[in-house]
Amino acid sequence: MDILYERVAGLDVHKDTVVACVRIVVDGKMTRACRTFATTTEELKELRAWLEQYRCTHVAMEATGVYWMPVFRILDEGGFELIVANAAHIKNVPGRKTDMNDAMWIADLLACGLIKGSFVPGEEVQHLRALTRTRKQLVREQTRHVQRIEKTLAEANIRLSSVISDIMGASGRRMIEAMIGGVHQPNKLAALAGKQIKATPKQLYDALHGRLTDHHRFLLELHLAQWDNLDETIRRLDIEIDQRIARMEASAEGGRTPFRILLGLLTTVPGVSAVAAPSILSEIGADMSRFPTAGHLVAWTGLCPGQNESAGKRKSSRLRKGAPWLKTMLVQCAWAAKRKKDSYYRAQFFRLQSKRGPQKAICAVAASILTAIYHILKNGTEHHDLGADYFDRRPVAVTASRLVARLKKLGFTVQLQPIAQAP
Repeated sequence: MDILYERVAGLDVHKDTVVACVRIVVDGKMTRACRTFATTTEELKELRAWLEQYRCTHVAMEATGVYWMPVFRILDEGGFELIVANAAHIKNVPGRKTDMNDAMWIADLLACGLIKGSFVPGEEVQHLRALTRTRKQLVREQTRHVQRIEKTLAEANIRLSSVISDIMGASGRRMIEAMIGGVHQPNKLAALAGKQIKATPKQLYDALHGRLTDHHRFLLELHLAQWDNLDETIRRLDIEIDQRIARMEASAEGGRTPFRILLGLLTTVPGVSAVAAPSILSEIGADMSRFPTAGHLVAWTGLCPGQNESAGKRKSSRLRKGAPWLKTMLVQCAWAAKRKKDSYYRAQFFRLQSKRGPQKAICAVAASILTAIYHILKNGTEHHDLGADYFDRRPVAVTASRLVARLKKLGFTVQLQPIAQAP
C-alpha cells in the first residue's frame, strides 16, 4: 500500500496515560519509536516536544470520551496536523490487544491515509457546546422530578395530571404547595385552580379527592425543592450562554456573520426555538465548508438510512448513531414543526406517516430541517417554507408515474391516454 505521510504518530489515549508511536520512513526503510506519557500538563508538553523532535507532520488519536480534549489542545500548539478519529472506524484485528499495538496500528493507518478525521469545532464553540449539553441534561433531570411528583400524587390517589396539562404551572404549583402545607380538602384545593383550567369544578374535586399522608407530603416537598433548584441552575446557564454568545461576537474576525444573526436566521425555521438554535449551532458550528453538501451533514448527524446490502439482498437500514445530541434536538424540533399548520414539514410528515409510520416520518422531517439549516448557514438567508401544497404542485408526469406504479403493485395494467384539449 502506498505511503502518503513519511513522518506520522499514533496516540492511544487513556485517562492517566498516553501511549505514543512515531512511524518514520526514510529511503524506503521504516523505523518506529514508542513511548508512554502521563496525562499531566507537563507530560503532555513533553509529548509535544518529543513529536516535534521527530519532525512529525501528522498525529492521529481516537476520540475516547473527554480524555482526548486536553491532549488535543496542548498538541494543537505544535507544528503538525492533528486528526481525531472515530474509534469504531479504526478497530484493530482482534487477538493481540495492547496499548502499544493500538498506537502502532493508528500510526500505520495514518501513514497510508486511511484515517478520516472527525469534525472538531473551535474552542469557543466547544465551550458553548458544553453549556448547551449541560442545560439539556438538567432539563431531563427536571423532567424526572416532575414524573416523581406525579408518581407520589398517584400513590395518594390524586389524579392532578388528568385535569391539568402542566402540574408545574401556576395552578398546579398552588395546589401542590397547599398539599405540602397541610390542606387536604378537595374543594379548597380545587378553588386554587386558575380561570384558564378547562376542567369543571366537579372534575377537579374528583381528581383531588385522595388519601394524602405525611409521607407523601415529605416526598412532594423534597421533589419540589429539587425542581426549584434545577430551575434556578437552568436560568443561570441561560445567562451564561447569552454572555458566551456575546463574547464570541466580540472576538469574531472580520467577514464572519455575527453569531446572533445566525441564531436569528435559525429561528425562522419552523420548530427551531430560541433555546434550540444555540444548541444546534454549537453542535455543527457556523462554518459549513467542512461539509461538502447538505447530505454530508445529514449523514454525519445520523439522520439518513444506513447501507447494509449483501449478495444482492438489502438488510436493515436503520439510522446510525451519528451525533446523538444533535439528532435528539432535531427530532424535538421536527415534532414542533409538525404542529405548524400550512407548512411543508407538516405535509411531509403526514405524507410519510401513512407509508412508513410516525417514527420514520419524524426522522425524515428532522433531516429536512437540517438540510434547510445547512443552506441557511452557508448562504446567510432566511428560511422560506415550501408550503403545505408543495407535493401537489409537482410536475404532472411525476405524480402520474407514482400513481401508475401503485396500480401495478395492486395487479392492474395501466395505459395512460392524455385528454384531448378543447378547441
